[in-house]
Amino acid sequence: MNHHFPLPQGGELELHRYPRQARHGLQAWEAADEYIMNELAALDWDRTAPLVILNDAFGALTLALHQYRPHTVTDSRIAELALAANAADNHLAPDWQSLTSLEELPEAPGLVLMKLPKSNALLEHQLAAISRVAGPQTLIVAGAKARDVHNSTLRLFEQFLGPTHTSLAWKKARLIFARRDMTLAPSPAPAPLSWKLEGSDLTLYNHANVFSRASLDIGARFMLEHLPANRPGRVIDLGCGNGVLGLMLLARNPQATVTFVDESHMAIASARLNVARNLPEAMDRARFMVNNCLDGLAPDSADLVLCNPPFHQQQAITDHIAWQMMTDARRVLRRGGELLLVGNRHLDYHHKLKRLFGNQRLVASNRKFVILKAINTL
Repeated sequence: MNHHFPLPQGGELELHRYPRQARHGLQAWEAADEYIMNELAALDWDRTAPLVILNDAFGALTLALHQYRPHTVTDSRIAELALAANAADNHLAPDWQSLTSLEELPEAPGLVLMKLPKSNALLEHQLAAISRVAGPQTLIVAGAKARDVHNSTLRLFEQFLGPTHTSLAWKKARLIFARRDMTLAPSPAPAPLSWKLEGSDLTLYNHANVFSRASLDIGARFMLEHLPANRPGRVIDLGCGNGVLGLMLLARNPQATVTFVDESHMAIASARLNVARNLPEAMDRARFMVNNCLDGLAPDSADLVLCNPPFHQQQAITDHIAWQMMTDARRVLRRGGELLLVGNRHLDYHHKLKRLFGNQRLVASNRKFVILKAINTL
């Protein structure tokens, strides 16, 4: 696997995906990253004004342009850790300025670089943010796989920013170029999407990058039917998304505390908002952490871990995040503590649990999902 990202001015960066996995065989950059860097050499942009980079998954663009002290914007804690790890591998000082997806961008940037996000909701959120700060000289360049650049994508750029055009395809990647039409009114940040949770009096609020933002995902729906009630203890909602599992657990277990953990800043902001709006009296029993799985949490610090693990990272299908979640859960659970996990039947999580915990039990199943329990006996 190639770990050497070529730089157009000569030289290269050593880049790895994070967490580093020797067996996944995936590069830490895409052709779109190379295309952006190659095109920049021929573009005229104000190098004295702020440089803004959005959605740089593993640091390719930020590190290639580190001499400009870029403002790098991400919703992902894993992306933040990847950037720091790859900077250390290349002996580069951490001279970028990190911004989360919910912070305002610097005024009047000379150049905005974007890797297109997976969801249109996040794209709209970010284009609105750019519209509030871009000046007439700001150049906006976005890159993606050619198959992900649709006419509807270009219409969004035109709606929020102004004149937009695309490049030819190169290595199955395509670039989008835009300038700010200063006659267009800047767009406010979109409000979180809200909807009523069926069968309850709860309203769930979802920021732009929350998984299954517009409805309750079917794995979580199944898990809600099997949450414990009237149990005290320290609970972790791991990979919490909008926090629906932890929220319901707080409601059903008035003696329990819940720590909501997700690697997405927008997910944790949504979970915090959902507890504050729906169960304000439970806020003192809730903690919220943007984290890579359970990094830094002490052993014997939890009685129950709830988990609805993802099976993808960026566009790649992978099981290493689920494996890390299970491994971390075993580490933080007290002796006799339980992991309650929901997953697609075909993912065979019961084998992983048996290997890690030495035990597992089927709690419930339907045509698509299983709920499994493992007990920490160590």
